[in-house]
Amino acid sequence: MEQLFNRKYTIQGLFIVLALILLGNLFYIQVGTDKYFTSANNNALRRFYVYPARGVIVDRNNKVLAQNQPTYDLLVTPNEVKDFDTLSLCNVIGISMEDFRKKFHKAVVQSKFQASIFQKLLSVQTYASLQEKIYNYPGFYVQQRTIRYYPDSIAGQFLGYLREVNPKDIERYGGYYRSGDYIGKSGIEREYEPVLRGTKGVKNILYNAKNIPQGSYANGKLDSLAVSGDQLVSTIDSKIQKLGEQLLANKVGSVVAIEPSTGEVLAFVSSPGYDPNKLVGGNFSPNYRELYANPYRPFIIRPLQGKYSPGSAFKPLDALIALSQGVVDVNTTFNCPGYYWAGNRKFKCEHVDGNISLKRGIARSCNTYFYSIFAKLMTQNGSSSASQQATYEKWQNMVRKFGIGDTLGIDLPAEKAYKLFRKEDYTKMHGKYWGNTTILSVAIGQGEITTTPLQMANIMAIIANRGYYIKPHVVKGIGNDRHIDPKYKEKHYVDIDARYFDPVIDGMQDAVNSSWGTATESRLQNIIMCGKTGTVQNNRGKNHSVFIGFAPRDNPKIAIAVIIENGGYGGAYAAPIASYITEKYLTDTLTGRRINGSTIDMYKAANLLPELKAAKPVTKVISKTDSLHQADSLKKATPKQAVLHTSPFNKTAIKPKNNAATK
Repeated sequence: MEQLFNRKYTIQGLFIVLALILLGNLFYIQVGTDKYFTSANNNALRRFYVYPARGVIVDRNNKVLAQNQPTYDLLVTPNEVKDFDTLSLCNVIGISMEDFRKKFHKAVVQSKFQASIFQKLLSVQTYASLQEKIYNYPGFYVQQRTIRYYPDSIAGQFLGYLREVNPKDIERYGGYYRSGDYIGKSGIEREYEPVLRGTKGVKNILYNAKNIPQGSYANGKLDSLAVSGDQLVSTIDSKIQKLGEQLLANKVGSVVAIEPSTGEVLAFVSSPGYDPNKLVGGNFSPNYRELYANPYRPFIIRPLQGKYSPGSAFKPLDALIALSQGVVDVNTTFNCPGYYWAGNRKFKCEHVDGNISLKRGIARSCNTYFYSIFAKLMTQNGSSSASQQATYEKWQNMVRKFGIGDTLGIDLPAEKAYKLFRKEDYTKMHGKYWGNTTILSVAIGQGEITTTPLQMANIMAIIANRGYYIKPHVVKGIGNDRHIDPKYKEKHYVDIDARYFDPVIDGMQDAVNSSWGTATESRLQNIIMCGKTGTVQNNRGKNHSVFIGFAPRDNPKIAIAVIIENGGYGGAYAAPIASYITEKYLTDTLTGRRINGSTIDMYKAANLLPELKAAKPVTKVISKTDSLHQADSLKKATPKQAVLHTSPFNKTAIKPKNNAATK
């Protein structure tokens, strides 16, 4: 009996404990937490993401390159939509009934119970009109965000653009983004996306039965604030960036300028370019299609992706290696009769220089001199194929230290690394028996040497620094503390003693400042500029005009590479364009050129866009009469424009010689 009594009280005790637990949970649910209330009132309580302002991008002088302006998205939760005047909503946001049905169907397919974007990027005016009537459209509500605005409309390829995320983006960033969010897709906007985007906030808003917001739930204690993205201070100087884009208008080419002592990119011009504001807002898609269809391909980022032989711009590097290897000294001379014999092949030089040494060889861009030093270098350990090939392998490894044959690691996406041939590559191409005469064109920067404009500018930075470079980079500082990745402060040495650089720089100084130099069109008043022209062969048309240089000679502030496709000789367009940009950066002024009286406006106005191939004409049977008429027409046809040796604005054009010049 006593056992039954004890069991009775035990069971009663268990029930009491369970009842207390249930009462405690009920008290917690109703008083201690809002979690379940929020769930139960989901139809009246809506969660909104508060989008942060994207980080502002400024130039090195704190001039704004990319900022934000407000816009609004209209969202819909299909399950909450009730009968309403759909035509009224269509009129407010400016869409047709057909568009309405398509958009609503898309929202239903995505989710009946979760909000999705119905109409994005509403203007401030549309938003104002919509707010007055939003209570008439149950299930619809507005979300604020910002979009980009580029005040100066410059540096499109450099800054990049934003676009809606795709499933891969959502997966890559661990679910931070939702469908309809925007993300950097190119340029700085992509490379620095994690620091530019900021952190989204959350806001819980109560709505009444008439779809009118009643304010934050619980005085905002469940909300979180959005955190704006970090400001980026870029390395770009907007003044010379804008000037470079003006000078390259109606041309295909590139300008890259670097501050040698820091590796900071001062100008990053890719032409043809585009106004970055065209890829913002509701006109993104048609403008993108238009740019994509442009036959001159403005989406190619030529400073990083342009594939060019350096031509004669490679000769200073070649001279440095020859000097450091003891193959020649500053007084070693070779005779230039206007050509060079390699085996049974005759390679022309642009002019007869007679006995010529290193300094004048660079200033005159004498092909024969550089063919000669390359041959001497390749045969320094013996003239057999095996010896020359081993020497070539050592030579190309030295060239690689200047940043050719691999990416430089700039903090921008899409950098290309074009191939520099190794010994085994030539063996595959030519068989076991090859030597300097087989690959002689690399001596003057042609053949199997290809570079980007960024690499060419970096070579100039190395020479300006007398033997080292810092990785080129485009961001000077991030956030309030202006930090950057430490790798953009490290020096990378090319392992050539500093004493070998001055003789080469002497030749580059004479190329610009002497009467016999090939780069006299880049001469500046009161500033010693050192440089080298190049005229790069182009199998598809007129040669490319190239110039690389730096200034001033002592304590250099700017190293620059300019490439103008179809521009002819290096002194015709690339050299003077480089000089104007350099002068603007160093003095903030622009003066005329005394050599030929040309003005900056002449270079801005010059149109060098290559002619596009016309559609093939319909074949027509020509009678004898037609044939005679056609022959007369051909006689009257305007001859092709001559290539100019120096300025394109000289009154008398000099016809080019038919050879492989690389001046």
